[in-house]
Amino acid sequence: MAETWDVAVVGGGTAGIPCAIFAAQRGLRVLVLEHAPQVGGTLHYSAGQMSAAGTRRQHEMGIVDSPARHFADIMRLSGNTADPVLVRLAVDHAAATLDWIEELGYRPLGGHPITGLAHEPYDARRSLVSAEGGLDIRRSIVAPFDDLVAAGRIALHLDTEAEELCQDADGAIRGVIARDRSGTRHRYAARNVVLATGGFASNPLLFEELMGRPQFSAFAYPYAQGTGTKLARAAGGWVRGADNYLCQFGPILETEERSARLLAWADVGVTDRLPWEIYVNSRGARFVAEDTPSIHTRETALLAQPDCRFWIVFDESIARKSPPLVVGWSAAKTMAAFATQPTFHRAGSADALAAKAGIERSGLTASISDYNSAVAAGHDALGRRFLPEPIAHPPFYAIRCQGTSAGSCAGIAVGKELRVIDAENEPIPNLFAAGEILGSGQLMGQAFCGGMMVTPALTFGRILGQEILQ
Repeated sequence: MAETWDVAVVGGGTAGIPCAIFAAQRGLRVLVLEHAPQVGGTLHYSAGQMSAAGTRRQHEMGIVDSPARHFADIMRLSGNTADPVLVRLAVDHAAATLDWIEELGYRPLGGHPITGLAHEPYDARRSLVSAEGGLDIRRSIVAPFDDLVAAGRIALHLDTEAEELCQDADGAIRGVIARDRSGTRHRYAARNVVLATGGFASNPLLFEELMGRPQFSAFAYPYAQGTGTKLARAAGGWVRGADNYLCQFGPILETEERSARLLAWADVGVTDRLPWEIYVNSRGARFVAEDTPSIHTRETALLAQPDCRFWIVFDESIARKSPPLVVGWSAAKTMAAFATQPTFHRAGSADALAAKAGIERSGLTASISDYNSAVAAGHDALGRRFLPEPIAHPPFYAIRCQGTSAGSCAGIAVGKELRVIDAENEPIPNLFAAGEILGSGQLMGQAFCGGMMVTPALTFGRILGQEILQ
C-alpha cells in the first residue's frame, strides 16, 4: 500500500484493455491485474462479431442507420428482455468504438457491415467481423496498450489473481488484494476499481449456483472462473439476468459427461444446408420444425427440452445422400465417428438405437413412424416443409447435441454509470464493472444479438477509461 493508483483494472481483456488505455491517456496512474499469462481474455476465442449504428464505415457505404434504430432492433430481437439502460448506453457509444478500432488498424471482411451472422438478422447492415475474428480485435487494441505499458504509464501484472477487495467501514472500495504467480499476496490501494474479469462459464459450481442449471460443456475461456463476480458479491453487489438464459443449438460434445469438451458443431443453420434428419429429445419426441428459418425459434424450443439436449436421427440412405452434417467434417469422417465417439450412435433398428443413445424407445419409434407418414403425405404436423425421404433404411444413426453456453448469461448489476450497485440499487463507492461480468442476459436479453457482447465490452471499457474521476 506504499502507493495509491488512480485506477486498478482487474482483468486485461476486451473491456479492461480499452479502459486502461483511455485512463492512461488522460494521465491517470493505471494498474492492470491479469490472472492469465497474457492479455486479451476471450478475444483469443471469440468470433469477434461487432455491431454499431452511425459509424464512419456505414456513412461511406451509404448505409442509413442510427443508434435509435439499433436500440429498437435489440429490444425487438430480445422481446424486450434486454436491459434498456445498458443497451442504450452501449448503442449510443458503439459507433465511436468501431471508428476507434478501425483507426487502430482493424479491417473487417469485404462487404461488411452486414445484417448479421448465425442468428436473427438486424434490420440494417451494422454487424461486421474480420478474417481472424477476436484475434484481429486483440491485435488492434493491444498495440497501443503495450506502448503505454512500455512507457510506464500502465503497470501490468500478469499471472496475478485478485482475491479480495479492500472495503472501508462505509462500504467504499479502497483497493485490491491479489496473489502473484509465486503465491505472494499484495495489497494495492486504488481510488477506483474496475472489475473487467469476464464471466464464470468455466466454473461449473458457480455456474450452477447462479444459473440454476448445470454447465454441460467445458469449451469456455479457461480463465472465466467468475473471479470478479465473486468479488463484487462479497462487496455487496448482486447478480441479475439468469432468467434470460439461452443455449446454443448444435454443439456436439466429446462425451456424455458433464463439463465435456466441444468436439464439433452440427450444421443446423438451414441457410446452407436443409435438414434431412429429424431432431428428438430424450423422450424421443420431435419438438420443432427442423427446417424453420429462425435459429432463435429452435433455440427457445430447445430450452423446454430435458437438459436442453437433443439427438439428430437419420438412416443409411440419408447418410449417403445428404450433404455433410458436421461442420468442417467430410461425410466419411462423420461416419467414422460412429465407431469411436461416445456421442455418436448406430444400430440396426430404431429400438436398438434408442437403447444405445439413451432415448425413450416408444417415443423414438413413434416419431420416426409419424415423420415417415408426413413424408408420404407431404404434410408435417410441426410445419416442416422440406421432407426429402423417410427414415426407413437401417442402420439408423443418432448424434447427441447438447444445448450449452460458452459465455455467462447472469451478470453483476450496475447502474447507468457502470457503478456496481447493491441490493437497494445504491452504488458501491469506487467500484465499477464492464465486459462479460455484466452477463449476456442484460445486454442481449433472451436472444443472441449480433455484436452485443464484444462491442459493449469495448465500449464500456472506453467510457470508464474516459470518465472515471481522479
